[in-house]
Amino acid sequence: MKKFFMLMTAVLASSLSGLSAQASMESTAHTAVASTSWTAAFADLAGVDDIAVIAPSELRHPPEYELTPSDIIEIQNATFFIYAGYERMMTTIQEGIPSGDRVDIAITTENDRQTVIEMAELIASYTGTTPRYESYVETVNEGRKMVEELGLDELKVYCHTMQVPLAEDLGLSIAATFGGNELSAGQIQEAAESDYDLIIDNFHNPIASPLAEVSGAKLVIWRNFPPVPGRNALQEMVKDNIDALSELYD
Repeated sequence: MKKFFMLMTAVLASSLSGLSAQASMESTAHTAVASTSWTAAFADLAGVDDIAVIAPSELRHPPEYELTPSDIIEIQNATFFIYAGYERMMTTIQEGIPSGDRVDIAITTENDRQTVIEMAELIASYTGTTPRYESYVETVNEGRKMVEELGLDELKVYCHTMQVPLAEDLGLSIAATFGGNELSAGQIQEAAESDYDLIIDNFHNPIASPLAEVSGAKLVIWRNFPPVPGRNALQEMVKDNIDALSELYD
């Protein structure tokens, strides 16, 4: 009898331990996992809640993030994985992390209104959620109105390629672009000889300081990746970009 009770106690303890581990795993699992704060922001506008973000948002350039073992488990257990395709982690994911029942959703990450709406609706078509981008669109419309009222649409703008979609959506006139590679001597000379009014640089790989120095143009630095993931992250980031522009012309 004593051996019987000892056996039952061991079985019960093992069962409770298993249930505890299962509950712990379930409590940390996320239905939707996004590669970066930017792809997570698109998912948010698609109506998705409780999104896990793999690359830490405080990184200067999140796409360069390397996966950890816990990241791999997070992605393996996800129902949906939202990514852009240029992230360094995608090589590891495509070669070594089986999708199983996971749905991988590739999106275009550009901060113009049309792309944001299309990508939010694309994600929602997989997740079965209701898009909620109306307030984002309102923020962009208000920014475009501000640009017109301040006459900023008349400026001659030299713009980082990654910031062109938002700049054009706000009604700015892009005369030339830079970025993608390091600045060339020719680009610096062009900036010195051209009468640019405004230079828009990219926070995540800023290179425009020499252009502003030789041209005398005003310089504004914008983000693409929201600094903090969460509800309305893309809208808040775009608003911060618009505010940074308006402060130059107060």
